[in-house]
Amino acid sequence: MQVDSYAYLPPNQDHYFKCDASASLVAFERRYAYLENHVTEQIVGSTDKQPLLETPGEVFELRKLLPTSLPYDFNIHIMDFQPGEFLNVKEVHYNQHGLLLLEGQGIYRLGDSWYPVQAGDAIWMAPFVPQWYAALGKTRTRYLLYKDVNRSPL
Repeated sequence: MQVDSYAYLPPNQDHYFKCDASASLVAFERRYAYLENHVTEQIVGSTDKQPLLETPGEVFELRKLLPTSLPYDFNIHIMDFQPGEFLNVKEVHYNQHGLLLLEGQGIYRLGDSWYPVQAGDAIWMAPFVPQWYAALGKTRTRYLLYKDVNRSPL
């Protein structure tokens, strides 16, 4: 795998990782929420080869790394903000999610609290917590966002 590569491994698939050089690895490990007659498949890809998706009313760039189809119970997004860009609305989601700031710095609002964040910081967001982000500094901000999808939250 190269820089900015990723892999999705289906539930119960044996695997191992071997690296002959210095590298960073981010792993999301969770219990899969099965749906009858739906099967996930192994995916290996490159972040920058994923298409930019439309974000009506927003300025950030968005890429989804997994299919949005029913077999997949979560998704991983890569979001890029140029310096000074921000979410145009305060968001509220029914799903829990979290992010890892990969590059840059900014300010994140959760509820009524404000948090300065920089590359390497991680945030977990509970369901229904209002949130907002603005990129600060002189370089692009990139974060990896995990989000539950395709399953009832109840």
